[in-house]
Amino acid sequence: MTSTSTAKAISPDSGTHWTEPGTWPVAPGVHRIPLPLPMDGLRAINVYAIETDDGLTLIDGGWAIEVSRTLLEKSLRDIGRDVREITRFLVTHVHRDHYTQAVTVRREFGSHVSLGLGDKPTLDLIHAVDRDAEDPHIAMFLAAGAPAIAREWGEFTRDSTPDLTMWDYPDTWLESDLQLSVGDRTIDAVHTPGHTQGHYVFADRPAGLLFAGDHVLPTITPSIGFEPALAEQPLGDFMASLTKVRGLPDLTLLPAHGPVAPSSHARVDELLAHHEVRLDLCVAAIGDGSRSAYDVASVLPWTRHEHKLADLDVFNAALATLETRAHLELLVARGSLTRGDDDGVVLYGA
Repeated sequence: MTSTSTAKAISPDSGTHWTEPGTWPVAPGVHRIPLPLPMDGLRAINVYAIETDDGLTLIDGGWAIEVSRTLLEKSLRDIGRDVREITRFLVTHVHRDHYTQAVTVRREFGSHVSLGLGDKPTLDLIHAVDRDAEDPHIAMFLAAGAPAIAREWGEFTRDSTPDLTMWDYPDTWLESDLQLSVGDRTIDAVHTPGHTQGHYVFADRPAGLLFAGDHVLPTITPSIGFEPALAEQPLGDFMASLTKVRGLPDLTLLPAHGPVAPSSHARVDELLAHHEVRLDLCVAAIGDGSRSAYDVASVLPWTRHEHKLADLDVFNAALATLETRAHLELLVARGSLTRGDDDGVVLYGA
């Protein structure tokens, strides 16, 4: 579900497409800086620079690639600042487009990096990487009844050994909900598991701003259930976290992907409604039978264009299969479906 096509979304702070390079002021002392992403349909990530008397605090860091670093440096120069002035990164979650550039900048200039403790299991798995070990997602695909995706995923990831220099541990683990001082601002760090177990949003209530990371996106829904260290109820966590953010004041939405939006409440309501519709579609897809997550995903529509699963590339088909699994597991927890096993494949029934 989308409210506006991400490909055509204009951001009100820039008056142009949200990915347009620049240093766009979203509030006094706060700037949105879109940085490019490689091999990603989203095309860019928004990082946010907060000016303080002691330097710059960045919400998220970007992907550690040369073109991103070059544009970050240029964007900061445009407001008379320098990458050396970044004293702190508040990273919303551990995904590489948010985390890795924070780590590489820290290595050069000693910036302080904070990350949610719930993402530590993912970093632990990255650091314990065994070149001969099977990617943990493959077992998930097999259990979801998707052996073809498991095979293609194994081929897709066979030669992808992580560069550990980009995946060092943070200086500080964020735990529970807490308040942080950023210059003369007091920012609420709110734990919002779902997209990842360690995801955080950062709310500047006096300024009316919500730095939402990938938790609340204005034109798309974040992937759910796609982590190497998988949560028991990722969709349940996500929807509970949305409800938690709905309990904050209605704030200007500053997302990691997409344009600035005027109402966090309006978008949270849309996201919650979207997932209830998807849950109903899952129940209807099962009917009176017994189906795997892959079976259900194969009959559901995907993206705003309502593509079939068979029309998606291996990466997006993998996301779709595990997101369907997350919906089915929540339905089991609600008592709407049963869960069984057929020779290692999990089957769901009415």
